[in-house]
Amino acid sequence: MSPILSVRDLKVHFPVSGGIFHRQVGSVRAVDGVSFDIAPGETLGLVGESGCGKSTLGKAIVRLNDANEGSIHFKDRDITRLGRGAMRPLRKELQMIFQDPVESLNARHSVREIIEEPLLIHGMSSSGQRRKRVDELLEKVGLQSAAADRYPFEFSGGQRQRIGIARAIALNPKLIVCDEAVSALDVSVQSQVLNLLLELQSDLKLSYLFIAHNLAVVKHISDRVAVMYLGKIVEMADADAIYHRPKHAYTKALLSAIPEPDPTLEKKRILLEGDVPSPIDPPKGSAFGHRISHPRYEETIGADLSLREIEPRHWVAADPCCLEAADWERISKMVA
Repeated sequence: MSPILSVRDLKVHFPVSGGIFHRQVGSVRAVDGVSFDIAPGETLGLVGESGCGKSTLGKAIVRLNDANEGSIHFKDRDITRLGRGAMRPLRKELQMIFQDPVESLNARHSVREIIEEPLLIHGMSSSGQRRKRVDELLEKVGLQSAAADRYPFEFSGGQRQRIGIARAIALNPKLIVCDEAVSALDVSVQSQVLNLLLELQSDLKLSYLFIAHNLAVVKHISDRVAVMYLGKIVEMADADAIYHRPKHAYTKALLSAIPEPDPTLEKKRILLEGDVPSPIDPPKGSAFGHRISHPRYEETIGADLSLREIEPRHWVAADPCCLEAADWERISKMVA
């Protein structure tokens, strides 16, 4: 089965200007060579610290950011550099749920106007049909149809995010990019919204790219998980493999930060030393090895640190700074 989304060697760099003439003096390498596929009906979780490039990648996929290099294929069509007019028909099938429902919902519009907007843009001219569709969508996301005549500020954070979800599914999309869709919500509300997303996925046959910084949240919804660090994916595998057999040191550190619900169990927290390198001037070798001042960092300068399949469907960066000795021995044979 062909993937619904295929991303290859994607790079998104933002120019940095300086001097009295405001000339470009560098660039922020927000996304720096990322590749992955998403199958129909699959959820790929994308995790990493703030500033690692997750949201930039999500926005590039829905063409809110332009890519500098690489390709994005949606349903076997290259959309990397399509113009606004050519993209419009595809936006029915490619939608996004934003992190902050306060900012993403127009406070001057009623809920009905917010959800009706994509219907109007894409040609549903009958006001009666639009009204019926809005009522159906509100009920599908767990809100009463009476909510349509109210305004976003009258709702709680979880309810506002449900409105955002209703807008995203209004045109029956095939792929939704969820950009930190629950991170701004209370923990109890997070689980309700996650369960809603799972129900909608089952009912509407949706695929998700689920972006988050919390691996505990991602575990609940994802089929596969990709771990991102400083613009690159450093590990990618089925969710069970990531949680039970992590290979990369950064993945292990993220997992160690997940709270343990049983207070009688002790959990060793991996505290990361150093600071995240700047995406304007990233290290020439292993970014994570540079951060932790690993003794093998010099070996990685100029080396190919791209992903290798260490186990079936389990990919990890070929980085001696970030792998245990046995894992590096297996990977180094592939690199040689």
